Amino acid sequence: MPNVPFRESGRAAGGRDEVCGRILAILGPTNTGKTHFAVERLLAHRTGMIGFPLRLLARENYDRIVAQKGVGAVALVTGEEKILPANPRYWICTVESMPLDREVECLAIDEIQLAADPERGHIFTDRLLYARGMAETLFLGSDTARSLIRRLVPGVEFVERPRFSTLTYAGQRKLARLPPRSAIVAFSATEVYETAELIRRQRGGTAVVMGALSPRTRNAQVAMYQAGEVDYLVATDAIGMGLNMDTDHVAFARLSKFDGVHPRRLRAAEIAQIAGRAGRHMTNGTFGTTANVGELEPELVEAVENHRFDPLKMLMWRNSDLDFRNPQSLLRSLDAPPPSDCLRRAREADDHQALAALTRDADTMRRAGSKDSVRLLWDVCQVPDFRKVMSDQHAKLLGRYSVT
Repeated sequence: MPNVPFRESGRAAGGRDEVCGRILAILGPTNTGKTHFAVERLLAHRTGMIGFPLRLLARENYDRIVAQKGVGAVALVTGEEKILPANPRYWICTVESMPLDREVECLAIDEIQLAADPERGHIFTDRLLYARGMAETLFLGSDTARSLIRRLVPGVEFVERPRFSTLTYAGQRKLARLPPRSAIVAFSATEVYETAELIRRQRGGTAVVMGALSPRTRNAQVAMYQAGEVDYLVATDAIGMGLNMDTDHVAFARLSKFDGVHPRRLRAAEIAQIAGRAGRHMTNGTFGTTANVGELEPELVEAVENHRFDPLKMLMWRNSDLDFRNPQSLLRSLDAPPPSDCLRRAREADDHQALAALTRDADTMRRAGSKDSVRLLWDVCQVPDFRKVMSDQHAKLLGRYSVT
């Protein structure tokens, strides 16, 4: 399938069907100052918006920007928090929550390589193809995305950022022998709590950071670690997405994770992303494993220490040009094939499955007789299954609120 000139049909933030301003891809490993650079560029403009991959990271940068610009100038929009002053000039968001109908001079997306992620990747790809600032657009991330960004975004300019400090492999260590200012990484809530309890018994106080915690609890745990009240942090791989913490050593308590379909071993680039949280600015950092994991392979260590990884071959995609004439046309538009052979259609998400289930309900179909009601149906389908019930039961619940 031939490539297509996405920029010619891109949606600039603010809803205009045009391409505006300069587009920069700022690429490099961890601890290169990419996010700092982007925030400085954002604040140099009269208005701006930035999308982060994590709620905690959005909150961290919101607090930083509020300290400079004042609470009335900055909005925070994530999946769990909304702070909306009357006339904000800067929007700090998670990537999924960015209000792209807002026109801003500068727009930035952090960790753009997540466009290859099977679960969330299609959102990042959509932002790569269509989200634009009127004066400047910034994509921040790993150099592994360079070739695909060049292919999909004609005219993009690249800025390479080297790591400020050295990252060195320190081998495996028992939990009781980990140095102070260590972050231990696990991949489930059970593992996080069990590891934290072991460290508390052996070494003293420990902070815990993972997405399942409430915003207030999560922020308090990070603050406790940053203030030096505890010397150890146990976290999920969420800390790999740019959280700025004074960590000297990162230890992996496991090298595999559940990716939404099945358990799999971490890729070298993922290990580097997490390990790279060790060391701040010009301070060197180390990484390793806990004793139960064993030593890392020499070729993996070499790749992480020297930031050498295979380029991405494919990005995830889902059609965002949806047809709301009726529920069937909406389903067909969601099933549309990617416009480029370097894009792969994302597997059916929960909202897609909910819509397919509701189109089999005669009462829902009867009430979905206008574009507005179909749009409402789609909005309702995107409500997450917070109860974690079976998909058919969740679809029935949605059906009760889907159309008026």
